[in-house]
Amino acid sequence: MTPANSSTVFVIDDDDLVRASIQGLLKSVGLRSETFGATQEFLRSKRPDVPSCLVLDVRLPGVNGLDFQRDLADAGIRIPIIFITGHGDIPMSVRAMKSGAVEFLTKPFRDQDLLDAIHQALDRDRAAREDQSKLAGLQERYKSLTARECEVMDLVVRGMLNKQIAFDLGTSEVTVKIQRGHVMRKMQAESLAELVRMAAKLDLPPGRRG
Repeated sequence: MTPANSSTVFVIDDDDLVRASIQGLLKSVGLRSETFGATQEFLRSKRPDVPSCLVLDVRLPGVNGLDFQRDLADAGIRIPIIFITGHGDIPMSVRAMKSGAVEFLTKPFRDQDLLDAIHQALDRDRAAREDQSKLAGLQERYKSLTARECEVMDLVVRGMLNKQIAFDLGTSEVTVKIQRGHVMRKMQAESLAELVRMAAKLDLPPGRRG
């Protein structure tokens, strides 16, 4: 069970009874929630920076839930979505899932099915946030490298030996060895293989020179 203060479930549905029912269900299992009757209310709200997911009705006044899913993605708002609808069909569910929805539930649905989908969505968002945090840390470490250290790292991860790097950069092998040590220390890499993985995660362009 996810502690109430460590995640939030957002619910957008224009039916007051549906919102109240879902909120009561979530409260009964210790999940914090915020409900909205329209998408604009959700967009205007100040959302906590915690793992979260969105339970979204497909048919809403003025906007289609599937279109809102696309609008969120275009705006860079990445939140796992669980669709609920009383008028679903296969093409609609396929479109939702292809666009990254966690689940597509047709009303009336079992409480447990909704809870299972919510826990899956929260786990997905939590993992994405952890990955983003790790990447941000990696990017900060890379920024701490000097221009020459960036050059050395680029050549090291391409598999070049110290003497080859020294020739390529027009410097001494001893200097390259020192700079390579600086790179390993600043990047907190325990091995060449780990440094290569870091470079892949940073998605550095080939031949980058600082």
